[in-house]
Amino acid sequence: MTLEEFSAGEQKTERMDKVGDALEEVLSKALSQRTITVGVYEAAKLLNVDPDNVVLCLLAADEDDDRDVALQIHFTLIQAFCCENDINILRVSNPGRLAELLLLEPDASPAASEGAEQPPDLHCVLVTNMSKHVGGCQQRKRSLIHIHHSGRILP
Repeated sequence: MTLEEFSAGEQKTERMDKVGDALEEVLSKALSQRTITVGVYEAAKLLNVDPDNVVLCLLAADEDDDRDVALQIHFTLIQAFCCENDINILRVSNPGRLAELLLLEPDASPAASEGAEQPPDLHCVLVTNMSKHVGGCQQRKRSLIHIHHSGRILP
């Protein structure tokens, strides 16, 4: 490994840490403001009704989900819709961590009782207009948007 390769790797890791921190802050603020929609079906409904208020779309999938053809079709359609409506998109490779950020059980499974709810579908998370937020969070959102527009893909 050359010094340039080592430096580039360090810079990439540092940049990804900054993106992760910014995303954590945006999700925390959005969660407290109740401006989050969770689930592919719920996201599709919101995108159909009010796409102008959606500012960020998170698509979360782990390695197992990459082989789910139906989910990949949903992702493709959601990405196309978001691109047409200028909605920022981030791919997340760790749905468990996303569940932690949204204050959910990462490996939640339905309880044994009859009336148990299914665990939330974290494959798609939408953040709607966060105009109520102040300074720091808006700056973090701008950082995420800048990274999105620069064409960088998150691991």
